[in-house]
Amino acid sequence: MSFISVFDVMGPNMIGPSSSHTAGAARIAYLAQKMINGPLAKVEFILYGSFARTYHGHGTDRALLGGIMGFSTDDMRIRNSFEIATENGLKYSFTPNEEETDIHPNTVDIIMTNTAGQEMTIRGESLGGGKVHITQINHVEVDFTGEYSAIIVVQKDVPGVVAWITSCLSDRRVNIAFMRLFRESKGHTAYTIVESDGKLPEEIADTIRQNEHVLDVMVVQM
Repeated sequence: MSFISVFDVMGPNMIGPSSSHTAGAARIAYLAQKMINGPLAKVEFILYGSFARTYHGHGTDRALLGGIMGFSTDDMRIRNSFEIATENGLKYSFTPNEEETDIHPNTVDIIMTNTAGQEMTIRGESLGGGKVHITQINHVEVDFTGEYSAIIVVQKDVPGVVAWITSCLSDRRVNIAFMRLFRESKGHTAYTIVESDGKLPEEIADTIRQNEHVLDVMVVQM
């Protein structure tokens, strides 16, 4: 018998009105902004399914914009996220896509560009009760929830890199909760996602980057 928490029914502490359309949306964007270096200059939100149809009335747009600025689901500043984004010089847009239907109904693509010109695209799904899945990074299929601290390693798909990552974590006594490898195709770019029960060491990203086949490392602390 599966266990259902009262928090799965009621949802998290949040700025409403909806755990899936506001809290979940804010959570997706909050995770997305942790995956790109430095401050953002521009962000585009592509909305699908019910997100596309009701994003303004349910406050999904305010929640996404607040999350991308680092606001948590219960941060009162979400109510004024449009004004705050404008004050900070962050360019943003919302584009509903109701043509693509073979997709989770609460899905958003977040296309981020930082002040250095780096671009990254994240796709997330809001599952209800404030729970989310990140399902794509730069159009590569991935799967993680953001409920644990995570290391996301972008690497060449060659032997030895995963062993290097686990060795770095073991040396620092990091307890691995989940570890998954995703790749574009054999021999091309791959993503290793490691989720940990506890806070990750501050220096772990620099340590993992020492391998010549590691292209980038992102640390998402929870």
